[in-house]
Amino acid sequence: MLTADDKKLLAQLWEKVAGHQDEFGNEALQRMFVTYPQTKTYFPHFDLHPGSEQVRSHGKKVAAALGNAVKSLDNISQALSELSNLHAYNLRVDPANFKLLSQCFQVVLAVHLGKDYTPEMHAAFDKFLSAVAAVLAEKYR
Repeated sequence: MLTADDKKLLAQLWEKVAGHQDEFGNEALQRMFVTYPQTKTYFPHFDLHPGSEQVRSHGKKVAAALGNAVKSLDNISQALSELSNLHAYNLRVDPANFKLLSQCFQVVLAVHLGKDYTPEMHAAFDKFLSAVAAVLAEKYR
């Protein structure tokens, strides 16, 4: 459960991400495909090479969904309901992959934000990403 302090840190963090979220989403996906190549199986129709417009476009969607969830911290489940349905019923993505992408997004933020990505922000964002992963996986049950 996100505390009031977590929510404050997440708002501050997303202000730092704003303007870079498309780039960060793309980089997180690229990192996931390299680090966890098994995740590529969910994108058989994508050109997965670095600089791919398809990956860039999907990274933009990922970052936008996270941004939407940050704006809806009191009701992440409702904010991501359509995505949860899509991933569970249509795409049938293994929920373990949400955690892999979360880890990659964390690395991207650490690389780009450096000291501005404080341990407290990291902890709050980790809790947030766990909540997002849980919401995306809840339709699987």
